[in-house]
Amino acid sequence: MALSLELTLLIGALLLILSIIASKASLRLGVPALLFFIAIGMLAGSEGPGGIPFSDAGAAQSLGVIALAFILFSGGLDSDWRTFRPVLGKGMALANVGVIISTLLVGAFATMVLGFSPIEGMLLGAIISSTDAAAVFGVMRTREVALRDNLEPLIELESGSNDPMAVFLTIGLTGILMNPARSLFDLVPMFVLQMSIGGLAGYAMGRLMTVAINRVRLSLEGLYPALTIGMMLLTYSGADLLGGNGFLAVYIAGVVFGNSDFIHKRSLLRFHDGVAWLMQITMFLALGLLVFPSRLLPVAGDGLLVAIFLIFVARPLSVLIALAFSKLDLAAKLMVAWAGLRGAVPIILATFPLLAGVPRADMIFNLVFFSVLASVLIQGTTIAYMARLLRVNTIAGHDFHYPQEFVPQVTLSSRLAELTITPDAPAAGRAVVEIGLPKGALVVLVTRDGEGIVPQGSTVLQAGDRVLLLGERADLDTVWNLFRTTRRNN
Repeated sequence: MALSLELTLLIGALLLILSIIASKASLRLGVPALLFFIAIGMLAGSEGPGGIPFSDAGAAQSLGVIALAFILFSGGLDSDWRTFRPVLGKGMALANVGVIISTLLVGAFATMVLGFSPIEGMLLGAIISSTDAAAVFGVMRTREVALRDNLEPLIELESGSNDPMAVFLTIGLTGILMNPARSLFDLVPMFVLQMSIGGLAGYAMGRLMTVAINRVRLSLEGLYPALTIGMMLLTYSGADLLGGNGFLAVYIAGVVFGNSDFIHKRSLLRFHDGVAWLMQITMFLALGLLVFPSRLLPVAGDGLLVAIFLIFVARPLSVLIALAFSKLDLAAKLMVAWAGLRGAVPIILATFPLLAGVPRADMIFNLVFFSVLASVLIQGTTIAYMARLLRVNTIAGHDFHYPQEFVPQVTLSSRLAELTITPDAPAAGRAVVEIGLPKGALVVLVTRDGEGIVPQGSTVLQAGDRVLLLGERADLDTVWNLFRTTRRNN
């Protein structure tokens, strides 16, 4: 029986509120919140006390794809390029080589132990190869676990960038199973095309977002989040229609956009962080509703074997091989391996062979779901303990965030200076975000006609404005030219 719109909204609201309340319990227990979200979905499902009938894998997949696009974009926005740059090579090795090796190892295990065909085994391995940064850092931050040797940005970079490879392999191997005439070698040109188009589209759209946000000059601040959502969806769909990887495109667009200067930056970052959490909760609830607990019991033994092999063999070996040429010691590499929690992405990817009609797709889906739960329970509850055991933890610190909308990098050694904008200065008639201030400079106050103005990135400076600046001495010397001289063409 179809539920009315009002009843559907009521149930959805209750599940959302209950999930948020349950997240507080995850903070105290040190268990990733996604476990509670999935559990609530399962309890609300047709085989739970809630009795909500839901078996539409297509709807769950569509919801998951949209949610993942929002989550990856938000993850890109929060990525600080300065912290990622030192670990870029290692992160890319883990996100690509590590995923491929994990896929091959799990595939070989599934073939020899579970009786899967080689392609079916690799499909299972590809689906469960991606890791979940939100789950990892949710636990580490609540337990105040901080890791040495730039391990935190390395884990975060890998988790944010390995989804495209997992998606590519899942779709490619599903296509081979449905069309045996194709071979693994057909995936090579497809990989080059998808990653190239996805990467270029993401970079271009990230730049375009920055220009659009700073130049469009919307009269209502509330329209800026709507504009960024539209451009993010355009990035995903456009890259996908051009033959590229849409997930890679939105992640790179988020990184490029988030590491640029634009107006209303702080509020936009908060907005997309909230949307990402909403998408995560909705996605986990839907996937929990889709699962039938009675179907998990027959594969519990095989699922436990896959999970143990993944956690203790495939993941560590893939990390050790991918980081073979890095200078990290063995303890650091083992910590990276242990922090590779599985999350919602593998469950979403498991719906692709299910909808394509791949033989044994039901078994693959249930194995993946069981493996994700085992990973969360085993790894998620012991990350802090493993950090201490391997002696890779350090004293946790808390970042200080400036309250301004336009936030540069100022320090305690910064100096104050007051300048008056001349009529022919490059800064006259331009917004603060457009004048090209150095990273170490901040416009603190603008005095105009005797009135003080607390500036934002969108504040347009005018000739005659007295501007109070905060920054390092070298930065203030650079700013002087922006406020006091004219650019001349030779």
